[in-house]
Amino acid sequence: MTTAIVGTGNIGSRLAANLVTGGENVLVASRNLDDARALATRLGERATAVTVDEAVEAADTVILAVWFDSIKELVERYGDRLAGKIVVDPSNPIAQNEQGEFSKTIPENESAGATIAALLPPGARAVKAFGTLTADSLTSAARRSPDQAVGFYATDDEAAGRTVADLIRAAGFDPLRVGGIDQSLRIEVFGDLHEFSLGSVPSLNEAKKLV
Repeated sequence: MTTAIVGTGNIGSRLAANLVTGGENVLVASRNLDDARALATRLGERATAVTVDEAVEAADTVILAVWFDSIKELVERYGDRLAGKIVVDPSNPIAQNEQGEFSKTIPENESAGATIAALLPPGARAVKAFGTLTADSLTSAARRSPDQAVGFYATDDEAAGRTVADLIRAAGFDPLRVGGIDQSLRIEVFGDLHEFSLGSVPSLNEAKKLV
């Protein structure tokens, strides 16, 4: 299986580093190829810089580590080219006001995960993952010892879920499925299982009690 991470910002770069540390080979892509090349150089031989077009073409699993609105644009742009692929959405549909306060950019009872899943073409396999932690915790909590941190995910596709669970393990977390894609709301910002709501990053045993 080939894994591509589209986006070299806070989430994409840290996730790529975690996966490389866990022994995964990854394609890293950005609208600015120079950014992808710089990240791949920092990460070493397990990371390869590609264009977004090349990432979508080559990868079996595409992690869209960009803002929610950018994911919608990418899904619209690539359309049927995503069919048959596992598409991972780590996004949180939020914006910050002038006072530094965050609020959702979609209705309170809607999730980015379900929204993106509905936009994907038939045959694409949606998984919500890697967006439950802050960028800092994505780095600091990886491979935590002795109680490894949990990595929540949600999907309707069991096989796709197993693939992403393997990536969660490689990234240094214990995977835990919270349910179908309709449960994405729980693991996005303001959801009860998001780090912001919990105030901490639980272990797998702690998380099982919460789910």
